[in-house]
Amino acid sequence: MKVRFSIQYHTVWGESLTLDLGGRRLPMNWGADSVWSVEDDVKASELLDYQYYVMRDGLIWRTEWEHHCRKVDGRRRSIAIEDVWIDCPIPGCPFPRRHQAEIFDRPGFRGAGTAVPVFSLRSEEDCGIGDFGDLRALVDWAAATGQCIIQLLPVNDTTRKGGWQDSYPYSPISAFALNPLYIRLQDAGVEETEAFAALRRELNALPAIDYPKVFEAKMGLLREAYARHGKADTARRDYKNFCRSNASVWLDEYALFCARRDGFEAQFYRWLQWHLDRQFSAAADYARSRGVHFKGDLPIGISSDSAEAYWHPELFNLDCSAGAPPDYFSKDGQNWGFPTYNWEEMEKDGYAWWKARLRVMSRYFDAFRIDHILGFFRIWEIPSRFRSGTMGYFNPALPYTAEEIADMLLPVEGLFHEDPRHEGCYQPLISPDTSGLEWWQKERFDAVYNDFFYHRHDQFWLRNAEKKLPELLGATGMLACGEDLGMVPGCVSGVMDHEKILTLEMAMMDKGRPWPVLSVCATSSHDMDTLRMQHQEKCGSDLSTGEAYDIVKAHLDSASMLAIFPVQDWIALDEKLRRKDFMEERINYPADPDNKWKYRMHLGVDALMADHSFCEKLRQLIKSSNR
Repeated sequence: MKVRFSIQYHTVWGESLTLDLGGRRLPMNWGADSVWSVEDDVKASELLDYQYYVMRDGLIWRTEWEHHCRKVDGRRRSIAIEDVWIDCPIPGCPFPRRHQAEIFDRPGFRGAGTAVPVFSLRSEEDCGIGDFGDLRALVDWAAATGQCIIQLLPVNDTTRKGGWQDSYPYSPISAFALNPLYIRLQDAGVEETEAFAALRRELNALPAIDYPKVFEAKMGLLREAYARHGKADTARRDYKNFCRSNASVWLDEYALFCARRDGFEAQFYRWLQWHLDRQFSAAADYARSRGVHFKGDLPIGISSDSAEAYWHPELFNLDCSAGAPPDYFSKDGQNWGFPTYNWEEMEKDGYAWWKARLRVMSRYFDAFRIDHILGFFRIWEIPSRFRSGTMGYFNPALPYTAEEIADMLLPVEGLFHEDPRHEGCYQPLISPDTSGLEWWQKERFDAVYNDFFYHRHDQFWLRNAEKKLPELLGATGMLACGEDLGMVPGCVSGVMDHEKILTLEMAMMDKGRPWPVLSVCATSSHDMDTLRMQHQEKCGSDLSTGEAYDIVKAHLDSASMLAIFPVQDWIALDEKLRRKDFMEERINYPADPDNKWKYRMHLGVDALMADHSFCEKLRQLIKSSNR
């Protein structure tokens, strides 16, 4: 049908309006009384979700508080729609977009929470690894202590061969599928026989996760359960609805990918994902009913051996891997082992893959952490033939030509390397060899190096991020938080502030300014030492409960909107509950590419809730900080 859209909006010089119909952009025309309009052939379904953008210089500058929705008779030949721009109706709310969890939009809101990987949870009901069933008890503990956020590491499927490589949660083989090891076996039809009970006791007695052993045990039991119940389960209406709604988005491609890998029927993998979705959705709904919200983690990369890379290789640069230059975590830099994104290709359909990925996440999460947000500005790219992060380069970048380097009277050898994305152009090496230079050449190269890595790309990278982030942030109502630590160019903070993305603040990685309100503060992360380990490193002794209490309280009293602590640091406040061998509490060593992600809590999740004095201590601590 032919639809004419019109909306009044008073723009300033250089601004224009664009209508977004499910990713289809329609530039609008300015008319009398600042009424903008456009006419086009539109499907009735497109009117169920559309929005207007204010554009500046080809970029989205301002979005509406929420999307428009119109239900019309698709048989009509023409229709005129007069809309009103939707502003935020909440005085004092700092955000430009409505969040699906209303608590985040309350002026002055400040909350506290816990960060813990699902695999680290422990209970008598799981089987050697934390599962989605353990989240219910964790939610009860969070609610009882006044917390409102539970932050999880990525929960996507990482399955390859069931070995230790699969324990790395930031190397998913699917951006959509959930990890089968997080299934609560009993709720998926695994019978509680004596043999199962004995196996569960054996695996749960281990101080850490034996990933290969757990994988073999759980997947074997799930295949047996599928053989017994698969036919009945796959005939259910809710199973068919799940498959129908996800088939074209990701499920069919994922199931076929896994079937070819393992030699099992594709239906088995659909069945696994159906159970995972039911269990995780139930946990998320229960959390919301108790005033607790899950915060997810969005890995910046997808593996080269993933379902997405198999079916859609055009979306990725498979000749290189992403990583990080040398920094606080690693003097050799980091090589994460997954390809970078082909953003130019993704832009062609309005980043549809990314939007679908985020919409699936939003079923379970009300907030999300953007792992390595710098990746949306630029990525540190390492050619596949190298392992060291020191051999990387920026993509995109503004490299130097050979003529420009010659004009500087500098040699290429030892100082620069070729930019594979720009033939005949060069970028400075992150770890150059300046030993053979004259003093004046060293000074000149130092100036070039400092400009290239910290100033030259500011506006270029700003535009690169502002092309993507407004589109992706508007795809869901999740609260966005960015991991912005490390070698951060000056343009990042401005973009994050404009889009109201919460920053990450840590005392050990001070940014030289007070922590802003729109931030998440934390004592440590999965990539760092816990508080007690930090104290051991600095002072040669364990951190007392009183000292831990003071550090946590200082974070809670800060201006940061969210204060989220690793579960290890919460437990460090109690002498009875804290772990004796605290040096075993670190989750990851970023400098070790073969790190085994095996940390598991030394006590069950139920034990946190059962210790009433500990719960009351935390409740009073959080309450006293007005969170």
